[in-house]
Amino acid sequence: MLKKQFFLMLLVAGGAGMIQGCMVAVVGAGAAGTVAYVTGELQAVSAEEIDVVYKAAVKAMEELELAVTQKSKDAMSAKIVARDAQDKKITVKLAATEEGTTKISIRVGLFGNETKSRLIYEQIKKGF
Repeated sequence: MLKKQFFLMLLVAGGAGMIQGCMVAVVGAGAAGTVAYVTGELQAVSAEEIDVVYKAAVKAMEELELAVTQKSKDAMSAKIVARDAQDKKITVKLAATEEGTTKISIRVGLFGNETKSRLIYEQIKKGF
């Protein structure tokens, strides 16, 4: 009886994960945490403070020849919006944490593009 209950709970939990449709692909790990691609968005944590990451992100956009259309920053958050050659919107969001690290979020287009998101992230990391 106990085995049946365990199997049923396992089946329900697995089915709920499949129905939700949440795709997670781990793409690497850093000193400050894990980098993951979740539902069309690359999410990472950098050990650098937000000012350093923001400057690196702006520089990365220029180096990748992406047309920056919007930039905004304060002490707690930042946002950079750009367009690529196919006119896809690229959004990089930064959020400062209490530990002096920065959360990075990158989305390319409406549904996301993991390859381009990784490329942008790697270019940002070069600027640290």
